[in-house]
Amino acid sequence: MTLDKRLNAFRPDLADESLRGQVEAEHFVEGKPMRIADPVVDVRGAARGDAGVTTQFLFGDDVLVFEDSNGWCWVQNERDGYVGYVVDTALDKRYDEPTHIVIAPRTFVYPGSDLKFPPTNALSMGSLVTIKGGEERRGTLYGILPSGEAIIAKHLVPIDEVTDDHVAVAETLMHTPYLWGGVSGFGIDCSGLVQLSLLMTGQSVLRDSDMQADTIGDAIEPDANYNNLKRGDFVFWKGHAAMMASHSMLLHASGHTMSVTLEPLHDAIERIAYLYGKPTAVRRL
Repeated sequence: MTLDKRLNAFRPDLADESLRGQVEAEHFVEGKPMRIADPVVDVRGAARGDAGVTTQFLFGDDVLVFEDSNGWCWVQNERDGYVGYVVDTALDKRYDEPTHIVIAPRTFVYPGSDLKFPPTNALSMGSLVTIKGGEERRGTLYGILPSGEAIIAKHLVPIDEVTDDHVAVAETLMHTPYLWGGVSGFGIDCSGLVQLSLLMTGQSVLRDSDMQADTIGDAIEPDANYNNLKRGDFVFWKGHAAMMASHSMLLHASGHTMSVTLEPLHDAIERIAYLYGKPTAVRRL
């Protein structure tokens, strides 16, 4: 079986030590544990700034670094296994273990516990942070980071507290701009919306739509008019992923509207058919 290079770190000159015996390479190395330290990091298919973005990693994601050269690191995300190149300045050592996850689509990081302070950063839903304590000012609660910076407490939950409704998560991302390769509340693509929504329910799923169509839940057979679908089901086309917001309405990050949007399922099927054909799979958790 041919290994998927999106999910396995191997090149002719270098490969992950764990793949020894499965692939051929001049050298094998063990990945160095590091952590994503920037809010949202573009992952590229080659170590060049003009190379295409294949996905993104979020603040707090743990990665393994197999190569650090000329300002670029070749890495694998431990959460979803995705392999690619990121700028070396986006990485830091793994210090304190994350305790909380951002649940708001976007949230600001302040230099202290006061929302009137100019923000020092902004984080997306799904970002992992370490909270060392809490403070209240003028009735607003803040979670305090090891740096002393602060995040609005109601935008966070402990990492072991998850919701059970991935559609409700996706609905909070309505009108988020469509972004090819995007996985965040700042910009997201179709399979990124599926992945992020499920992440917030405690489920780590694969990144790309073809992977998701093969692995999420169980395949179901739609009837002739797709009337047997229900809220939460996933519908896949060649190169596209979406979820049902109800038995008839589709929720997806659409390149047609360039945003996360609701659309009648039958309208989407008709609109997409002339370019990509009919849906290829329906999956249910």
